[in-house]
Amino acid sequence: MKLMVFSRITRSGPPPPVLTFAAVLFLLAVFFLLSMRGPALWADSAPAPATCEKANVFLSADFNSLDGWMPYRLFKKKKETLYTLDAKDGEPCVRAESDGSSSALVYKKEFDVYEFPIVKWKWMVANLYPGGDIKKKSKNDSPARLYILFKYNPKRAGFFTRLKYSIAKKIYGVYPPGSNLCYLWANRPHRERIITSPAWKYSKDIILESGPEHLNEWREERINILDDYRAAFGKDPPHTAAIAIMNNSDNMGGKATSWFGHIEIYGPMETSSPGN
Repeated sequence: MKLMVFSRITRSGPPPPVLTFAAVLFLLAVFFLLSMRGPALWADSAPAPATCEKANVFLSADFNSLDGWMPYRLFKKKKETLYTLDAKDGEPCVRAESDGSSSALVYKKEFDVYEFPIVKWKWMVANLYPGGDIKKKSKNDSPARLYILFKYNPKRAGFFTRLKYSIAKKIYGVYPPGSNLCYLWANRPHRERIITSPAWKYSKDIILESGPEHLNEWREERINILDDYRAAFGKDPPHTAAIAIMNNSDNMGGKATSWFGHIEIYGPMETSSPGN
């Protein structure tokens, strides 16, 4: 019956003004509500979720323990540097005490420097070695060193290099590194930033701190292994490396204390969706 009534109304002439006004209001209200919902209503698909960046991390060492680290020395007859857990200024760290000694603390796992080329860490030095000079073999002591040790690859070495490394392995039980970068705190300033070690031509000393100006202060460092290796050796580095920390005084027989705080090894930032 209602359809018949409606049909009579539509056929009998134009609709009453009240109905026309009500219909316009209804359409306006529908349009307003839809527009308030935003453009997603008209899109073919929902917008992509927001992304965030995070670092590709190999190592993040806070030194609440020494799990994963081990003593490392090539010269068995030399006294070992003492490495112990400590808390300096309320921050967990490793205390390195050298007394006429030479040994390092090395992280057991190796990493690919092309995947993880960035290293950040904190260190502090209590005292230097008076008269120390990293350019002279007899005085090449430093209270704080961080090494990037590149793995020796016999397949890429010449005959005489393989022979020398084979002899070294028989003496020390392990192959020495193929090359290394040594970031250090020098006893005094030097004009150069990169110096070839007087003890071994395949070791490059890179000066980050020097002299007494910042003794007993935490100093933060950040380095790029790839950039520094190319600057030091003029070529690309091998892929595989290990990291070690050290305080040595075997050449001059002095004593010094240093601390190593949080160490992080990571790669370029990668993009990911939240929750991944």
